[in-house]
Amino acid sequence: MSAGSNHGGPERLRIAVVNWQCRDNPLAGGAEIHLHEIFGRLAQWGHEVVLLCGGWPGCPPRATLDGIEVHRVGTRQSFPFLARRYWHTHLADRGFDVLVEDINKVPLFTPTWRVPRLVALVPHLFGGTAFQELSVPLAAAVWLSEKPLPWFYRGRDFEAISQSTKDDLVQRGIAPERIRVIFPGIDCSHYTPDPAVRAAQPVFAYLGRLKKYKGVDLVLRAFAACGVPEATLEVAGAGEFRQELERLAGTLGVASRVRFLGRIDETAKCALLRRAWATVFASPKEGWGITNLEAAASGTPVIASNSPGIRESVKHDETGFLVPHGDVTAMAACMRRLSGERTLVEHLGANARRFAEGFTWANAAKETEAHLREVVGREEGR
Repeated sequence: MSAGSNHGGPERLRIAVVNWQCRDNPLAGGAEIHLHEIFGRLAQWGHEVVLLCGGWPGCPPRATLDGIEVHRVGTRQSFPFLARRYWHTHLADRGFDVLVEDINKVPLFTPTWRVPRLVALVPHLFGGTAFQELSVPLAAAVWLSEKPLPWFYRGRDFEAISQSTKDDLVQRGIAPERIRVIFPGIDCSHYTPDPAVRAAQPVFAYLGRLKKYKGVDLVLRAFAACGVPEATLEVAGAGEFRQELERLAGTLGVASRVRFLGRIDETAKCALLRRAWATVFASPKEGWGITNLEAAASGTPVIASNSPGIRESVKHDETGFLVPHGDVTAMAACMRRLSGERTLVEHLGANARRFAEGFTWANAAKETEAHLREVVGREEGR
């Protein structure tokens, strides 16, 4: 993350951000990367950025990350019950120009916090997919928590990270003119192609959490059905679904060709993306699919479900293949095709790299800065 000048004007913004987690949280994921890449840049450009988030057992209650002043209160379970009181006790009187609520889990309904200006940042909403991962009572609670969004956030401004997320918000009753789509970025200097390290035999890769709703079982079934005995599948990520996936690999007769790597560091991740012939992603819904862009920047094609969010990070027949969600036969056919056409792998990978280069975190930060200035200026002009 590089420092830079103030891109939107001379006035320094005072920005409060509320999110369930910071990037140092052991449970952090793509939403936290997105938050820190953008608001860390705004902090480095001279804006004041304060993050109120949940913590974890034993964590320091205060920290500075990427120039952001971080306040941690409670844990994943208690944060939603403690956040509002902490805000009013410690932060409300600091004169922030705008509060940004990052709604990547259950909404905190910050309009009830009586903040003068609010922007709701939405990676994606779970909707019915919550029932694929959580127990029925918990899934129902998540589903019900999203239903009041149009009423609690009426007249507020939104940022969505994809057109799919905007469409979802509009269907729920949010006015389309209130929603600004700002695509995430990718660090193309970190994720780079290297055809020389592409594996000699077909390697397919899944990178992400091992959660039931992610559809990793569909990836395993497609791999087993593709009928390429020399191919291997490498699964990188952690989660409570791992044991069930390992059993499924055994049942499908492919356990000897499936490697479960667990959580891997960035060096191993880059190496896996470069040696893979394709990454495979079968989630029914995502905000964007940042792993797809990481693969693309590494010059590796993607085979993915044609699902909301995901379809915007893969260009069918150009950077990879999109298949109907749940269509194991179609996904297996794509694996089989790529396994027999190394030149196609490199052709799609070169297209993918060019596609990824169009998305930068600096542009995402500039657009966010401009949007926040617009919101603050509009409110002050009333």
